[in-house]
Amino acid sequence: MGVEKAIIIGVITPNQNRNQTEEYLDELTFLARTAGAKPVKKFSQKLNTPNVKTFLGKGKIEEVRQYAKMEEIELIIFDDDLSPVQLRNIEKIFECKILDRSNLILDIFASRARTANAKTQVELAQYQYLLPRLTRMWTHLERQKGGIGMRGPGETQIETDRRIIGQKIALLKKKLEKIDKQKVTQRKGRGKMIRVALVGYTNAGKSTLMNQLSKSDIFAENKLFATLDTTVRKVVFQNLPFLLADTVGFIRKLPHQLVESFKSTLDEVRESDLLLHVVDISNAAFEDHIEVVEKTIAEIGASHIPSLIVFNKIDTYTFTPKEDDDLTPITRENISLEELKQTWMAKSNDGAIFISALNKTHFHELRELLYERIKELHIKRYPYNNFLY
Repeated sequence: MGVEKAIIIGVITPNQNRNQTEEYLDELTFLARTAGAKPVKKFSQKLNTPNVKTFLGKGKIEEVRQYAKMEEIELIIFDDDLSPVQLRNIEKIFECKILDRSNLILDIFASRARTANAKTQVELAQYQYLLPRLTRMWTHLERQKGGIGMRGPGETQIETDRRIIGQKIALLKKKLEKIDKQKVTQRKGRGKMIRVALVGYTNAGKSTLMNQLSKSDIFAENKLFATLDTTVRKVVFQNLPFLLADTVGFIRKLPHQLVESFKSTLDEVRESDLLLHVVDISNAAFEDHIEVVEKTIAEIGASHIPSLIVFNKIDTYTFTPKEDDDLTPITRENISLEELKQTWMAKSNDGAIFISALNKTHFHELRELLYERIKELHIKRYPYNNFLY
């Protein structure tokens, strides 16, 4: 099977301006490429609220339909979650595969899952996503045929599927409970060492940083969600040992089914003593990314954990200085790295550092800072055992 040609679709609303929509569609394009599709065009429409029946308005739907037919498009991806009614109506109009953002992310997670734990978590999330959307999967909802042994109300195909999926969800939850218990036992078995977790937006460079700090060889590439399973390594700085964990990347509109099913993975974050929040400084939307990560950390009950912001990829940071007579507002593209450093050093209560994990730029400073933070935590935990320092 060849690469599927895809169209990317989003809406501009009172809560989401044109620039934000473009940014989200760029990210959706990256997601589509990560999944193996070939995005060929983006469409957007300004609406107060998405159309309850077809998401887009009548004229825009027709414009997209004509383009899709002419270009023989096989896949259409919407940036927001579609209701079962919208999915059913849109599929009838386009007669091709329709995905929404959550479905696409779940598909990427499914392709990235390597271990039994990750596969179970993704499978549970997929079934939880599918259950309320079963109506689009079946058009033959007539009662089972009558006859001897078949009298009575019978059961529609969709009811049968709903029951089967409900049973599978229950089984997967039991399986994950067992995995959770094993993970808790593993964490207890690691002793009382200080635990540091790498968190951040997907593709911020966490795995590269993990490799450099722990001298390990963890899968890292320029794709979204390269890491699904948490990797934990013992690291020693000078004479001070600690545990370093790499975790799954966060993203805007992360399907809540994934947050729920990846509980055991996210426990690594919740049970850490220090969070290293890795940020891709070269991404124009890095401040939005920080907000998304901080919001997700709060959602999983980990906002009380001290953190250190690590601005990564300074080697790819670019900016265009504003002319003196230019009266347009200053944007991220006009601010130098030095100005950003001063802003964030003052702004961040817990501290911030600027590095390139790939090139190990300012790595000595990061290690020194990290050593001091871990030493403080160690002294607090073991006040009578600080002869090490």
